[in-house]
Amino acid sequence: MATLLIVLAVIATGLYAGFMLIFLTGVMPALARLTDEQFVAAMRRINEEVPRGVFVSVMLASVAFPAAALAVPDEDRSGARWALLGAGLALVVLNHLVTITGNIPLNNALAASERTGATDREARAAFETRWNRLHLVRTLLVTAGFALTAGAALT
Repeated sequence: MATLLIVLAVIATGLYAGFMLIFLTGVMPALARLTDEQFVAAMRRINEEVPRGVFVSVMLASVAFPAAALAVPDEDRSGARWALLGAGLALVVLNHLVTITGNIPLNNALAASERTGATDREARAAFETRWNRLHLVRTLLVTAGFALTAGAALT
């Protein structure tokens, strides 16, 4: 059972890290080339669509499977495997904390700017640079978490 949970942990963290990396290296650079009006409209729609079923399932699974793998007794688990898995889980949890305390409030402020009368230029200026910095941090965290989780599977 522990081996299956570790495999599922690797898959979940890998999918989550991949999503974050594609957003960092593809989506945001493409959106950066848009006008303020286009950028703000696109980000508002993305922020409405992304936090749904599949994404939320993968995001939660990236914590649930490593935690479950740590919780299930495993007579063959080495100290190194436990440490790698625990460190990987800690980094994924930190990623989620950055998301919850940083990116989501910025997403909410961008959505609210539509109702407050802020111009698209003002909304973008308050959002884009800060959001991208936080996204870089969370991408690095979850990618390192994935690497450590994969390392645990190999020990």
